Amino acid sequence: MNEVSESTKLDLLYLSEPDMITAGVRDMSRCIDTMEEVMGLLHDGDYRMGGSDHNSHGMMITFPDHPLFPAMPHNAADRRFMAMPAYIGGRFDVAGVKWYGSNTENREKGLPRSIHLVVLNDKDTGAPIAVMAGNLVSAYRTGAIPGLGAKLLAREDAHVLAVIGPGVMNRTAVEAFVSARPGIDTLRIHGRRRVTSERFEQYVREQFPSIVTIEICDTIEEAVRGADIISSATTGARGSENYPYIAEEWIKPGALLTVPANLRLDEDFLIERAHKFVDHMGLYKSWASEYDVPKLHEFIGIIGTHFIDLINEEAIPEAAVTSLGQVVRGDRPGRTSDDEIIVLSIGGMPVEDMAWGVELYRTAVEQGVGVRLPFWDQPALS
Repeated sequence: MNEVSESTKLDLLYLSEPDMITAGVRDMSRCIDTMEEVMGLLHDGDYRMGGSDHNSHGMMITFPDHPLFPAMPHNAADRRFMAMPAYIGGRFDVAGVKWYGSNTENREKGLPRSIHLVVLNDKDTGAPIAVMAGNLVSAYRTGAIPGLGAKLLAREDAHVLAVIGPGVMNRTAVEAFVSARPGIDTLRIHGRRRVTSERFEQYVREQFPSIVTIEICDTIEEAVRGADIISSATTGARGSENYPYIAEEWIKPGALLTVPANLRLDEDFLIERAHKFVDHMGLYKSWASEYDVPKLHEFIGIIGTHFIDLINEEAIPEAAVTSLGQVVRGDRPGRTSDDEIIVLSIGGMPVEDMAWGVELYRTAVEQGVGVRLPFWDQPALS
Protein backbone atom coordinates (compact mmCIF):
# COMPACT_ATOMS: atom_id res chain seq x y z
CA MET A 1 0.00 0.00 0.00
CA ASN A 2 1.26 3.48 -0.85
CA GLU A 3 1.99 5.82 2.02
CA VAL A 4 -0.43 8.64 2.73
CA SER A 5 0.95 11.90 1.36
CA GLU A 6 -0.19 15.47 1.16
CA SER A 7 -0.48 15.03 -2.60
CA THR A 8 -3.23 12.40 -2.25
CA LYS A 9 -5.06 13.68 0.84
CA LEU A 10 -8.26 15.57 0.02
CA ASP A 11 -10.77 17.49 2.04
CA LEU A 12 -13.40 20.09 1.20
CA LEU A 13 -15.02 23.04 2.92
CA TYR A 14 -18.70 22.80 3.80
CA LEU A 15 -20.48 26.13 4.14
CA SER A 16 -23.98 26.23 5.61
CA GLU A 17 -26.34 29.12 4.89
CA PRO A 18 -25.35 30.88 8.15
CA ASP A 19 -21.70 30.42 7.09
CA MET A 20 -22.49 31.99 3.74
CA ILE A 21 -24.08 34.97 5.45
CA THR A 22 -20.97 35.39 7.62
CA ALA A 23 -18.80 35.23 4.47
CA GLY A 24 -20.78 38.10 2.92
CA VAL A 25 -23.27 36.55 0.52
CA ARG A 26 -25.64 39.48 1.21
CA ASP A 27 -23.08 42.12 0.21
CA MET A 28 -25.00 43.36 -2.83
CA SER A 29 -22.54 46.05 -3.85
CA ARG A 30 -19.72 43.49 -3.98
CA CYS A 31 -21.97 41.06 -5.85
CA ILE A 32 -22.78 43.68 -8.49
CA ASP A 33 -19.06 44.36 -8.97
CA THR A 34 -18.46 40.61 -9.29
CA MET A 35 -21.20 40.25 -11.91
CA GLU A 36 -19.69 43.15 -13.87
CA GLU A 37 -16.43 41.18 -14.01
CA VAL A 38 -18.34 38.09 -15.13
CA MET A 39 -20.04 39.96 -17.99
CA GLY A 40 -16.64 41.13 -19.18
CA LEU A 41 -15.24 37.59 -19.10
CA LEU A 42 -18.25 36.32 -21.05
CA HIS A 43 -17.49 38.92 -23.71
CA ASP A 44 -13.82 37.87 -23.73
CA GLY A 45 -14.76 34.19 -24.06
CA ASP A 46 -12.95 33.18 -20.85
CA TYR A 47 -15.65 30.76 -19.68
CA ARG A 48 -17.39 27.48 -20.44
CA MET A 49 -20.92 26.32 -19.75
CA GLY A 50 -22.68 23.13 -20.79
CA GLY A 51 -23.77 22.05 -24.26
CA SER A 52 -21.90 21.78 -27.53
CA ASP A 53 -21.80 25.57 -27.84
CA HIS A 54 -20.62 26.06 -24.22
CA ASN A 55 -23.52 28.42 -23.53
CA SER A 56 -26.23 26.13 -22.15
CA HIS A 57 -28.23 27.26 -19.13
CA GLY A 58 -28.12 23.68 -17.84
CA MET A 59 -29.76 20.25 -17.98
CA MET A 60 -33.22 19.73 -16.52
CA ILE A 61 -35.13 16.70 -15.31
CA THR A 62 -38.92 17.02 -15.52
CA PHE A 63 -41.68 14.51 -14.87
CA PRO A 64 -44.72 13.16 -16.72
CA ASP A 65 -48.27 14.25 -15.97
CA HIS A 66 -49.24 10.63 -15.31
CA PRO A 67 -46.22 8.52 -14.26
CA LEU A 68 -46.33 4.78 -14.95
CA PHE A 69 -44.42 4.07 -11.74
CA PRO A 70 -45.98 4.81 -8.34
CA ALA A 71 -42.85 6.31 -6.77
CA MET A 72 -42.03 8.63 -9.66
CA PRO A 73 -42.94 12.30 -9.08
CA HIS A 74 -45.71 13.72 -11.24
CA ASN A 75 -45.58 16.97 -13.18
CA ALA A 76 -46.52 20.05 -11.15
CA ALA A 77 -45.78 23.76 -11.13
CA ASP A 78 -42.00 24.28 -11.14
CA ARG A 79 -41.35 20.62 -10.26
CA ARG A 80 -37.94 19.80 -11.68
CA PHE A 81 -34.31 19.07 -10.95
CA MET A 82 -31.58 21.01 -12.70
CA ALA A 83 -27.79 20.83 -13.00
CA MET A 84 -25.99 23.99 -14.15
CA PRO A 85 -22.25 23.37 -14.73
CA ALA A 86 -19.73 26.06 -15.63
CA TYR A 87 -16.13 27.24 -15.65
CA ILE A 88 -15.36 30.94 -15.22
CA GLY A 89 -11.85 32.27 -15.82
CA GLY A 90 -10.14 35.52 -14.95
CA ARG A 91 -9.28 35.84 -11.27
CA PHE A 92 -12.10 33.39 -10.41
CA ASP A 93 -10.57 30.45 -12.31
CA VAL A 94 -12.90 27.77 -10.99
CA ALA A 95 -15.23 25.05 -12.25
CA GLY A 96 -18.34 23.76 -10.57
CA VAL A 97 -22.06 23.20 -10.69
CA LYS A 98 -25.23 24.56 -9.20
CA TRP A 99 -27.68 21.74 -8.53
CA TYR A 100 -31.21 22.24 -7.34
CA GLY A 101 -34.64 20.74 -6.97
CA SER A 102 -37.79 22.81 -7.31
CA ASN A 103 -41.44 22.39 -6.47
CA THR A 104 -44.02 25.12 -5.84
CA GLU A 105 -45.68 22.82 -3.27
CA ASN A 106 -42.61 23.37 -1.05
CA ARG A 107 -44.21 26.58 0.16
CA GLU A 108 -46.93 24.58 1.89
CA LYS A 109 -44.13 23.02 3.97
CA GLY A 110 -42.51 26.34 4.81
CA LEU A 111 -39.65 25.75 2.35
CA PRO A 112 -38.42 27.82 -0.60
CA ARG A 113 -39.71 26.80 -4.03
CA SER A 114 -36.18 25.80 -5.03
CA ILE A 115 -33.38 24.43 -2.81
CA HIS A 116 -29.89 25.05 -4.21
CA LEU A 117 -26.48 23.50 -3.69
CA VAL A 118 -23.26 24.92 -5.16
CA VAL A 119 -20.19 22.71 -5.63
CA LEU A 120 -16.79 24.17 -6.54
CA ASN A 121 -14.04 22.04 -8.07
CA ASP A 122 -10.34 22.41 -8.69
CA LYS A 123 -10.03 23.23 -12.38
CA ASP A 124 -7.07 20.86 -12.90
CA THR A 125 -7.71 17.76 -10.78
CA GLY A 126 -11.50 18.01 -10.67
CA ALA A 127 -11.37 17.51 -6.90
CA PRO A 128 -14.18 19.16 -4.91
CA ILE A 129 -12.97 22.13 -2.91
CA ALA A 130 -16.25 23.40 -1.46
CA VAL A 131 -19.89 22.48 -1.02
CA MET A 132 -22.13 25.37 -0.04
CA ALA A 133 -25.75 26.23 0.60
CA GLY A 134 -26.74 27.91 -2.63
CA ASN A 135 -30.07 29.69 -2.18
CA LEU A 136 -28.56 33.03 -1.24
CA VAL A 137 -25.78 32.69 -3.80
CA SER A 138 -28.42 32.21 -6.48
CA ALA A 139 -30.75 34.91 -5.17
CA TYR A 140 -28.08 37.59 -4.86
CA ARG A 141 -26.42 36.96 -8.21
CA THR A 142 -29.92 37.00 -9.77
CA GLY A 143 -30.63 40.38 -8.21
CA ALA A 144 -27.18 41.75 -8.98
CA ILE A 145 -27.61 41.54 -12.76
CA PRO A 146 -30.62 43.92 -12.80
CA GLY A 147 -28.56 46.11 -10.46
CA LEU A 148 -25.69 46.06 -12.93
CA GLY A 149 -28.21 46.92 -15.64
CA ALA A 150 -29.31 49.93 -13.59
CA LYS A 151 -25.68 50.96 -13.09
CA LEU A 152 -24.90 50.76 -16.81
CA LEU A 153 -28.22 51.64 -18.45
CA ALA A 154 -30.59 53.55 -16.14
CA ARG A 155 -30.75 57.32 -16.00
CA GLU A 156 -28.65 58.69 -13.18
CA ASP A 157 -31.63 60.62 -11.84
CA ALA A 158 -33.86 57.53 -11.65
CA HIS A 159 -35.98 57.64 -8.51
CA VAL A 160 -39.26 55.78 -9.20
CA LEU A 161 -39.10 51.97 -9.26
CA ALA A 162 -41.95 49.67 -10.35
CA VAL A 163 -41.99 46.02 -9.31
CA ILE A 164 -44.19 43.54 -11.17
CA GLY A 165 -44.19 40.32 -9.18
CA PRO A 166 -43.33 40.87 -5.49
CA GLY A 167 -41.40 37.64 -5.01
CA VAL A 168 -37.85 36.52 -4.17
CA MET A 169 -36.35 37.71 -7.48
CA ASN A 170 -37.62 41.22 -6.96
CA ARG A 171 -36.57 41.29 -3.31
CA THR A 172 -32.89 41.08 -4.21
CA ALA A 173 -33.46 43.20 -7.33
CA VAL A 174 -34.76 46.07 -5.16
CA GLU A 175 -31.67 45.79 -3.00
CA ALA A 176 -29.50 45.94 -6.12
CA PHE A 177 -31.37 48.90 -7.60
CA VAL A 178 -30.97 50.87 -4.37
CA SER A 179 -27.27 50.02 -4.34
CA ALA A 180 -26.75 51.06 -7.96
CA ARG A 181 -29.13 54.05 -7.97
CA PRO A 182 -29.36 55.37 -4.40
CA GLY A 183 -31.69 58.17 -5.54
CA ILE A 184 -34.60 55.72 -5.69
CA ASP A 185 -37.16 56.98 -3.20
CA THR A 186 -40.48 55.71 -4.60
CA LEU A 187 -41.68 52.15 -5.14
CA ARG A 188 -44.80 50.88 -6.85
CA ILE A 189 -45.80 47.24 -6.41
CA HIS A 190 -48.15 45.07 -8.44
CA GLY A 191 -48.75 41.43 -7.59
CA ARG A 192 -51.36 38.80 -8.34
CA ARG A 193 -52.49 38.83 -4.73
CA ARG A 194 -52.67 41.88 -2.50
CA VAL A 195 -51.34 39.94 0.47
CA THR A 196 -48.02 39.27 -1.29
CA SER A 197 -47.76 42.95 -2.24
CA GLU A 198 -48.38 43.95 1.38
CA ARG A 199 -45.67 41.57 2.58
CA PHE A 200 -43.29 43.03 0.03
CA GLU A 201 -44.16 46.55 1.17
CA GLN A 202 -43.42 45.62 4.78
CA TYR A 203 -40.09 44.07 3.77
CA VAL A 204 -39.04 47.19 1.84
CA ARG A 205 -40.07 49.54 4.66
CA GLU A 206 -37.97 47.54 7.11
CA GLN A 207 -34.93 47.11 4.90
CA PHE A 208 -34.76 50.28 2.78
CA PRO A 209 -35.73 53.42 4.70
CA SER A 210 -34.51 55.57 1.80
CA ILE A 211 -37.63 54.45 -0.10
CA VAL A 212 -40.10 56.81 1.52
CA THR A 213 -43.10 56.39 -0.79
CA ILE A 214 -44.57 52.94 -1.45
CA GLU A 215 -47.77 52.34 -3.41
CA ILE A 216 -49.59 49.04 -3.99
CA CYS A 217 -51.13 49.15 -7.46
CA ASP A 218 -54.15 47.22 -8.69
CA THR A 219 -52.90 47.04 -12.29
CA ILE A 220 -49.60 46.74 -14.12
CA GLU A 221 -50.38 49.96 -15.96
CA GLU A 222 -50.78 51.87 -12.70
CA ALA A 223 -47.43 50.57 -11.47
CA VAL A 224 -45.54 51.22 -14.71
CA ARG A 225 -46.70 54.73 -15.65
CA GLY A 226 -44.08 57.28 -14.65
CA ALA A 227 -41.55 54.69 -13.41
CA ASP A 228 -37.86 55.18 -14.20
CA ILE A 229 -36.98 51.51 -13.64
CA ILE A 230 -39.42 48.63 -14.15
CA SER A 231 -38.59 45.15 -12.87
CA SER A 232 -40.93 42.43 -14.14
CA ALA A 233 -40.20 39.09 -12.47
CA THR A 234 -43.21 36.79 -12.55
CA THR A 235 -43.33 33.09 -13.33
CA GLY A 236 -46.26 31.14 -14.71
CA ALA A 237 -47.60 29.01 -17.52
CA ARG A 238 -46.03 28.91 -20.97
CA GLY A 239 -47.52 30.89 -23.83
CA SER A 240 -47.46 34.64 -24.38
CA GLU A 241 -51.16 34.92 -23.51
CA ASN A 242 -50.14 33.94 -19.95
CA TYR A 243 -47.27 36.44 -19.63
CA PRO A 244 -47.70 39.84 -17.99
CA TYR A 245 -48.13 42.57 -20.62
CA ILE A 246 -46.74 46.10 -20.69
CA ALA A 247 -47.93 48.51 -23.37
CA GLU A 248 -45.44 50.99 -24.83
CA GLU A 249 -47.75 53.91 -24.07
CA TRP A 250 -47.48 53.15 -20.35
CA ILE A 251 -43.68 53.39 -20.37
CA LYS A 252 -42.03 56.69 -19.49
CA PRO A 253 -39.44 57.99 -22.00
CA GLY A 254 -36.02 57.15 -20.62
CA ALA A 255 -37.21 54.15 -18.58
CA LEU A 256 -35.24 50.95 -18.10
CA LEU A 257 -37.07 47.60 -18.06
CA THR A 258 -35.21 44.69 -16.47
CA VAL A 259 -36.78 41.32 -17.19
CA PRO A 260 -35.52 38.09 -15.55
CA ALA A 261 -38.81 36.25 -16.15
CA ASN A 262 -41.89 36.12 -18.39
CA LEU A 263 -43.02 39.29 -20.16
CA ARG A 264 -44.92 40.27 -23.29
CA LEU A 265 -44.20 43.49 -25.20
CA ASP A 266 -45.60 44.56 -28.57
CA GLU A 267 -43.52 43.50 -31.57
CA ASP A 268 -43.71 46.90 -33.25
CA PHE A 269 -42.22 48.51 -30.14
CA LEU A 270 -39.44 45.90 -29.92
CA ILE A 271 -38.58 46.18 -33.60
CA GLU A 272 -38.76 49.92 -34.10
CA ARG A 273 -38.18 51.77 -30.86
CA ALA A 274 -36.96 49.67 -27.93
CA HIS A 275 -33.22 49.58 -27.31
CA LYS A 276 -32.57 45.89 -26.73
CA PHE A 277 -30.00 44.44 -24.31
CA VAL A 278 -29.34 40.94 -22.95
CA ASP A 279 -27.02 39.63 -20.28
CA HIS A 280 -25.27 37.31 -22.78
CA MET A 281 -26.43 36.59 -26.33
CA GLY A 282 -24.85 33.13 -26.36
CA LEU A 283 -27.35 31.93 -23.75
CA TYR A 284 -30.34 32.77 -25.96
CA LYS A 285 -28.78 31.21 -29.04
CA SER A 286 -28.18 28.07 -27.00
CA TRP A 287 -31.83 27.95 -25.93
CA ALA A 288 -32.85 28.32 -29.59
CA SER A 289 -30.66 25.37 -30.60
CA GLU A 290 -31.81 23.19 -27.70
CA TYR A 291 -35.55 23.67 -28.21
CA ASP A 292 -36.90 22.95 -31.66
CA VAL A 293 -39.97 25.17 -31.44
CA PRO A 294 -41.37 27.64 -33.99
CA LYS A 295 -41.49 30.52 -31.48
CA LEU A 296 -38.96 30.35 -28.67
CA HIS A 297 -40.73 33.09 -26.69
CA GLU A 298 -43.86 30.93 -26.49
CA PHE A 299 -41.75 28.24 -24.80
CA ILE A 300 -39.41 30.38 -22.65
CA GLY A 301 -41.06 33.64 -21.59
CA ILE A 302 -37.94 35.73 -20.94
CA ILE A 303 -38.08 38.66 -23.35
CA GLY A 304 -34.67 37.95 -24.87
CA THR A 305 -36.15 34.86 -26.50
CA HIS A 306 -38.52 37.22 -28.33
CA PHE A 307 -35.41 39.06 -29.57
CA ILE A 308 -34.16 35.72 -30.94
CA ASP A 309 -37.49 35.08 -32.67
CA LEU A 310 -37.28 38.51 -34.33
CA ILE A 311 -33.70 37.83 -35.45
CA ASN A 312 -34.70 34.44 -36.89
CA GLU A 313 -37.61 36.08 -38.72
CA GLU A 314 -35.20 38.74 -40.07
CA ALA A 315 -37.32 41.46 -38.48
CA ILE A 316 -34.20 42.81 -36.75
CA PRO A 317 -30.47 42.15 -37.26
CA GLU A 318 -28.52 40.43 -34.50
CA ALA A 319 -26.50 43.63 -34.14
CA ALA A 320 -29.67 45.34 -32.83
CA VAL A 321 -29.19 43.44 -29.55
CA THR A 322 -26.32 44.35 -27.21
CA SER A 323 -24.84 42.07 -24.54
CA LEU A 324 -23.85 43.62 -21.22
CA GLY A 325 -20.27 42.42 -21.72
CA GLN A 326 -20.00 44.63 -24.79
CA VAL A 327 -20.92 47.62 -22.64
CA VAL A 328 -18.57 46.58 -19.83
CA ARG A 329 -15.66 46.25 -22.26
CA GLY A 330 -16.53 49.51 -24.05
CA ASP A 331 -17.26 47.89 -27.41
CA ARG A 332 -20.86 49.10 -27.52
CA PRO A 333 -22.55 52.05 -25.82
CA GLY A 334 -25.10 51.70 -23.07
CA ARG A 335 -27.64 54.49 -22.77
CA THR A 336 -27.17 57.09 -25.51
CA SER A 337 -30.00 59.51 -24.68
CA ASP A 338 -32.22 60.50 -21.76
CA ASP A 339 -35.38 59.54 -23.66
CA GLU A 340 -34.60 56.11 -25.06
CA ILE A 341 -36.45 53.16 -23.55
CA ILE A 342 -34.15 50.25 -22.77
CA VAL A 343 -35.28 46.63 -22.38
CA LEU A 344 -32.76 44.35 -20.63
CA SER A 345 -33.36 40.59 -20.72
CA ILE A 346 -31.80 38.50 -17.95
CA GLY A 347 -31.60 34.74 -18.38
CA GLY A 348 -29.33 33.73 -15.51
CA MET A 349 -26.18 31.63 -15.97
CA PRO A 350 -24.14 29.22 -13.83
CA VAL A 351 -20.94 31.21 -14.45
CA GLU A 352 -22.51 33.81 -12.14
CA ASP A 353 -23.02 31.25 -9.37
CA MET A 354 -19.45 29.99 -9.74
CA ALA A 355 -17.97 33.49 -9.57
CA TRP A 356 -19.99 34.59 -6.55
CA GLY A 357 -19.50 31.21 -4.92
CA VAL A 358 -15.70 31.24 -5.23
CA GLU A 359 -15.59 34.85 -3.99
CA LEU A 360 -17.38 33.77 -0.84
CA TYR A 361 -15.36 30.56 -0.50
CA ARG A 362 -12.12 32.56 -0.48
CA THR A 363 -13.54 34.95 2.11
CA ALA A 364 -14.67 32.00 4.25
CA VAL A 365 -11.17 30.49 4.12
CA GLU A 366 -9.64 33.82 5.17
CA GLN A 367 -12.10 34.13 8.05
CA GLY A 368 -11.91 30.49 9.15
CA VAL A 369 -15.62 30.01 8.46
CA GLY A 370 -17.15 26.62 7.66
CA VAL A 371 -16.42 22.98 8.42
CA ARG A 372 -13.63 20.95 6.84
CA LEU A 373 -14.86 17.54 5.69
CA PRO A 374 -12.43 14.72 4.91
CA PHE A 375 -12.72 13.19 1.46
CA TRP A 376 -9.91 10.61 1.64
CA ASP A 377 -6.34 10.25 2.82
CA GLN A 378 -5.64 8.41 -0.38
CA PRO A 379 -7.96 7.00 -3.05
CA ALA A 380 -8.90 3.34 -2.80
CA LEU A 381 -8.75 3.20 -6.59
CA SER A 382 -6.13 5.10 -8.55
